[in-house]
Formats: sequence, structure tokens, C-alpha cells
Amino acid sequence: MLALRMPSALRNVALVGRFSDPRVAESALAAAHHLALRGLAALVADDPEAAGLEVAGARVVRVAAAELTDRADLVLAIGGDGTLLYAARLVAHRGVPLLGVNRGRLGFLTDVLPQELVASIDAALDGNCDIDERPLLEARLERAQGERLTQFALNDVVMQKHETGRMLDFESWIDGRHVNTHGADGLVVASATGSTAYALSCGGPIIEPRLDVVVVAPICPHTLSDRPIVVSRRSTVEIVLVDRPGTRAHVMADGLLMADVVVGDRLAVGPSNHVIRLLHPRGYDYYRLLRSKLHWGRGGRDHAR
Repeated sequence: MLALRMPSALRNVALVGRFSDPRVAESALAAAHHLALRGLAALVADDPEAAGLEVAGARVVRVAAAELTDRADLVLAIGGDGTLLYAARLVAHRGVPLLGVNRGRLGFLTDVLPQELVASIDAALDGNCDIDERPLLEARLERAQGERLTQFALNDVVMQKHETGRMLDFESWIDGRHVNTHGADGLVVASATGSTAYALSCGGPIIEPRLDVVVVAPICPHTLSDRPIVVSRRSTVEIVLVDRPGTRAHVMADGLLMADVVVGDRLAVGPSNHVIRLLHPRGYDYYRLLRSKLHWGRGGRDHAR
């Protein structure tokens, strides 16, 4: 990991989360109060949900959502991994560092606990955090009529069946070479970061985030021989639907609908030039995180320190 060097003229910290959730609002208000003590403003999107954060002692500034990360030097994503993925989309082109505060459920990406919030903010502001750079995937959908769509993803790009009980027939290609013709509910192309998300439930492996690979995992394949594979992150994975009556599919990037897919369209997922800069307090241990989230080593045999 890289050592963090925050801008010397840091003035604004953006808070991102569902502030209608009392747990998220509680942490956001605590963050705003502490930032005010440090002489910093807390930026939030101009939304009615943020009204409860504007109380005495907190310097909360509401700005247009489109300007939120343009004006921020640091982003606190407060909630679950979905919140951090949303924040990652906001900063994908700017390189603004993200600190994830876990007020959700599992939280592989939002690893700061609420009781660690103030100390972690201070560590980030004082340059005592490590930067964990996570590369993004780039999904490109080329429509049969020539239209091209592009979306970025930190976790995964998923093509899956759309509002139908029928499975999909589709072909997969990697770097121009035919891999398989699948009968399944869809396909997940996941980064190493996203290996603990949807791909994991499809039988894919957990990938250490520093490895430069992606997971290609079929969703509910019709045959047990159709298994997840791991390929280089530099590869391009292409997916093409096979013509079949009633075929309907769509593409999701980090859980956000990108587009519907029809026969004749071609989806390509490859490396992006953009990275997300996650902040971790010193002493961050990925394997400790796995033990905690996946309940490894329970039953009296956990000797971890």
C-alpha cells in the first residue's frame, strides 16, 4: 500500500450516505461535528435527507449532487458496501480518496467501525492512513445498430436474464478466443475487489485484492462442468447472446442498471485506466477482515492476534 499525502489546502470533506437511516445520520452528524472542530466543512448533496445534519456545532454545506466530489478533497462513505460503490462512481474520474464507515451489514469495503470514526478521520486528515488503489473495470456495450455505451465498475459487471424464467444461451470470448457456449442465468465478470461479492455466491474464489486478475463466473449454469475461471485483468471478456425465442437480458455495473441487451449486441468487459483510492488506518489487515466478515476460525480455534 502507498502512504497517504493529503492536500495541504484541504478544506472540504464530502459525506455520502442514506441519511434517512438513523445509524447513518448518527455517524454523519458525529463526523460533521468533528470536522468543524478541525476547521473543515462537511459537504452533503442538496437533498431533504440531509436537513437533520444542519445543527449547532456542525458546518454542513449543501451543494448540488453533481458538484459534491468536484469540491471535496476527501469523501466519507457512510453505510454499507453499496454506499461506497455509489461514492466510487462519483470519484472515478477525480482520484479523490474514499474512507468507508460501516453502518451496513457485511462491509468488505466499508471497514471503519463507528467507534473508530473520529480517530480514522484524524488519521486521514493527518496523513496517517494507507492508500489502497483498486483498479476499475470498464464495460462497453456495442449495439447491433452501432450505438456504444460505457460504464465503470469497482466490483463487477453482470449480464443476467431479465424478467423471465428462461435461462440464457450466450457465448463467452476472452481476448478474441472462444471460451464456451453457456446455458445459465447470466455471467459475472468481477475484479479482485468484487470477488467477495456476487461472484462469491456463484462459486467463485476469494481473490487477494493486490492480484491483477478478474473472475469470470456463470450464474446458475445448466451444467456442472461450467465453472468460474480466473484470468488476467488485462484481458477483455466478451459476451454475446445466442438467438433464442424469448431471450431478454440486461447488464448491471456495480448493481446499477447499464442497459438492456438483445441478440446482436456485444458486451466487452476489460481493464480501465481509472483507480479508486481507498483509505485504511495503519494496521489494516485484509485477512483479519475476512476472518471477521466470514466468521472464520470460530469454535475455540481462532488464535489470531
